[in-house]
Amino acid sequence: MTESSSRRTDEVAQRISHALIEHAGPIAESCGAAAIFVYVDALGDQPLPTPPQLEHLVYYISKTAEEERSQEEKGRRFLRVPNVPLSRTGQVKIAVFLALSHGLVKHGDVIVCLSGMPESGQFDSLFITQIGREYEMYFASQEGEEEPSDVRPEVIERVVNIAIELGYEGREGKPVGALFVVGDTERVLSMSRQLILNPFRGYDEKERNVLDPSLEETVKELATIDGAFLIRGDGVIESCGTYLKISRQDEYELPQGLGARHHAAAGVTAVTKAFAVTVSESTGTVTIFKDGRIVTEIEKPRRLDIVHHRHHRTLQE
Repeated sequence: MTESSSRRTDEVAQRISHALIEHAGPIAESCGAAAIFVYVDALGDQPLPTPPQLEHLVYYISKTAEEERSQEEKGRRFLRVPNVPLSRTGQVKIAVFLALSHGLVKHGDVIVCLSGMPESGQFDSLFITQIGREYEMYFASQEGEEEPSDVRPEVIERVVNIAIELGYEGREGKPVGALFVVGDTERVLSMSRQLILNPFRGYDEKERNVLDPSLEETVKELATIDGAFLIRGDGVIESCGTYLKISRQDEYELPQGLGARHHAAAGVTAVTKAFAVTVSESTGTVTIFKDGRIVTEIEKPRRLDIVHHRHHRTLQE
């Protein structure tokens, strides 16, 4: 690409970004949005000209502790998402899921989301979605239904973060599959048995809580062992390397191509009040289950070095 072509491309990208920023507020107002999600790393230092009557709807999506502190100092509402590359759709899905888990939005709400390439200072996408309208993207409880009271939102958030990082990074350069079952632990334990000696047995509860950042590497390392992690709603890890004895797993309606790990996740959440989070070893996709159904899928984006390698090989052929 010549220098002049590159300059024209940058100018177009900037016009697109400015247009999205300018019109996000009016669009949200016209469609009765309940929230506006704005990715901080794409916004940069630009102001968001939101109409005063909509300022209370804006949530800034941060990926790092530094961004989080910056938003807090500015008195803004914010959500923290995993600091890994995600597709545009993946960015929307994780933001909406975390907002749901924190009770910030509900079934039927309309959400507007502005996103773009990380650290670009530019937006290139504006998404509008109604929670629950597209089953393949989201499943929120209908009014009157209650989420399991024993699962703390920050525990779900932490488990999903670890799962997304595992799906993207793998372990020591190798892909890793994993299954986390969160909540309703007594009932889940009654339907399980250990495949190996439980690595968490005998440790104080404070030393085996998934909310403790120092435990992250241990969890990722143990994810290489077959079996599920069973995690209480308060974050305490009860076991890993656990086999779920779920009957008639083949009867759950799941997309073709999903294996035993996903069927176990669907099965255990169908008969308990637990959530389940799976990491696909083959694709890195993270899938969240509730009530025997898929809540959302967050796909691992293709790495740019792999894409470039394949493109170069195609040109050579």
